Amino acid sequence: MTTPRTEHLVLTGVLTAEQAAETIRGILAVQRADGAIPWFRGHHLDPWDHTEAAMALDAAGEHEAAERAYVWLARHQNEDGSWYAAYADGDAADVTDRGRETNFCAYVAVGAWHHYLATGDDTFLDAMWPTVYAAIEFVLRLQQPGGQIGWKREDDGSDVKDALLTGSSSIHHALRCALAIAEQREEPQPDWELAVGALRHAIRRHPERFLDKRRYSMDWYYPVLGGALTDAEAKERIETDWDRFVVPGLGVRCVVPNPWVTGGESAELALALWAVGESDRALDILQSIQHLRDPRTGLYWTGYVFEGEPAVWPEELTSWTAGSLLLAVAALGGDEATCAVFSGERLPRGLDAECC
Repeated sequence: MTTPRTEHLVLTGVLTAEQAAETIRGILAVQRADGAIPWFRGHHLDPWDHTEAAMALDAAGEHEAAERAYVWLARHQNEDGSWYAAYADGDAADVTDRGRETNFCAYVAVGAWHHYLATGDDTFLDAMWPTVYAAIEFVLRLQQPGGQIGWKREDDGSDVKDALLTGSSSIHHALRCALAIAEQREEPQPDWELAVGALRHAIRRHPERFLDKRRYSMDWYYPVLGGALTDAEAKERIETDWDRFVVPGLGVRCVVPNPWVTGGESAELALALWAVGESDRALDILQSIQHLRDPRTGLYWTGYVFEGEPAVWPEELTSWTAGSLLLAVAALGGDEATCAVFSGERLPRGLDAECC
């Protein structure tokens, strides 16, 4: 095992160098020998959270372990370019949810581009290109005339046309990363450029094209985190619902009005805040969720119920919660690859949709 690279993962009130190293070791302990990173040992793997954990490993310099995670994805991609929504403990022979969710499938592009920026490994990018290409093509087959992306394909092959704002916002980010990979390989993808512009227009101007999930904090901040909303528009969205979702000193509610804060949503909000220049607020959020840290493993509890009989719930230490925190810390700490992927400044925009 290499020595974790933690100099940029040190933040006052969040992580010391040793704590950062403990968290990284915690994720590595969850990873299976074949590269799969389940939520925790004995639980399922989903492709999105698997990728987020792999990105955290890259941010810590654990490039070989991260690459094994991407090799797992490449080996187990379905013929149509998708992955199933859940695999038991990362076992590809044991699928527990045979739906194929579009945002889960698209996210490989974000991870692959992040790994390339962290390593400069052209051989890796060449090897992953067919996987990324097939995944994006699968996702775009579910794009609707209004630009939004249907959220999954059922096991029987039927497509769900309903779109989720959070999922489509994540796909917007993934499409831009896929275009960056295509540019690096000098393989233009004009259809992808049109698709990302249409999707961005739907997110910015047509909330009615998405299922109403305004109770969920992810629908609040994901258009910012996914880069569809920027500058003043992004800051206005953050301000509008800040008091609905942020619980001072504890973190971010997953869903209102439930008295439950979650580490993953909190860390992702911090990353979105950093992306719009609100680093002080981002630091406050990350400091507020350190009560979720498990000192034995360096991992983080998924959430905390703060009314009635306060308690950690559910009692699970998830690789993806730790991964989301490490990525937010890496951005605040100036990690070049993480900053490039999540700031969006160096990602292709695609072609802006003009109307409709």
